Amino acid sequence: MSLPEENKTMSRDFDSNRRRLVLAGLGASALATLPGRALAQSDYPSRPISFICPWPAGGTADATMRALTAEAAKVLGQPIVFENRAGASGMIGTAAMLGAKPDGYTIGQVPFSVTRFSQLGKLKYDPLKDITFIARANGQTFGIATRAESPYKSLQDLVAAAKANPGKITYAHSGIGGATHVGMEEFALKAGISFNNVPYKGGAEAMQALLGGHVDLIADSSSWAPHVESGKLRLLAVWGEQRLPRFPNAPTLRDAGFDVVVNAPNGVGAPKGLDPAIHAKLREAFRVAANSESFRKACDRIDSPVLYLDADDYRKTIEAGYRNETKLIEALKLRELIG
Repeated sequence: MSLPEENKTMSRDFDSNRRRLVLAGLGASALATLPGRALAQSDYPSRPISFICPWPAGGTADATMRALTAEAAKVLGQPIVFENRAGASGMIGTAAMLGAKPDGYTIGQVPFSVTRFSQLGKLKYDPLKDITFIARANGQTFGIATRAESPYKSLQDLVAAAKANPGKITYAHSGIGGATHVGMEEFALKAGISFNNVPYKGGAEAMQALLGGHVDLIADSSSWAPHVESGKLRLLAVWGEQRLPRFPNAPTLRDAGFDVVVNAPNGVGAPKGLDPAIHAKLREAFRVAANSESFRKACDRIDSPVLYLDADDYRKTIEAGYRNETKLIEALKLRELIG
């Protein structure tokens, strides 16, 4: 039996009202989930950001990263609070950053050596899986220097002497497994020679050892620059892709015929799981910062090349570096050295 027309209209109105109530309820439910996600994205950053630098205050990485974060803070509209957590060749601070909540409020410098120490068991995180890469910023200028009175007038002199006296020539560096040790040993491997490596706690102690005549050479970042300019030291080679304007007579290792480039680039990263919208804001902020005049000046003061790459290309260089480090670890027997 059909319903009267009046009853049909009432039924339709009831169904329509019920649908509106259900949809309203669903909307309220969806909005209830927004504060933890979408709303956090839209107002990020709403408070200061912590930046973990895994090196001591006053060093070359510290100086350039402070200049970089100061510029990024201007773009983001919030302070970036600098925190030095040094130790274990940069791995203590790196581990602290990667273990933080991935909300964009804890970021930090990513040392290139994560590609090595993660494989050696000194960092529990996998750089290929556990880092949200934001930007590569700059490199370091490494080189080989000797005292001015040394018999080694050129890199060729050094190679010839090392071939004639395997394992006899000593060099100071700032720690087994670090960039200066591994870079020097990679050069020795390509040159078919061997040195006697002498590790120190840092570049300052290594430099004192060279100046005091306790070792024949130093493999270090640009700590040697003022001593070369004063005439106390002779720079035999630099390890970057190009010669330094300040020291145009010092060849790169490639110029000298050895296919080795070491610049240990500094980058910026965050823990894995960072929201894509927050990631995009950080990428843009550090892109602007890395191309700023003040950052370039900070790098120029320590002969540090600006090597900016955005997140995707930065990740690719880490992946390539990881594969190269796998080969170096085996070739140089680093596991046996580090223990």
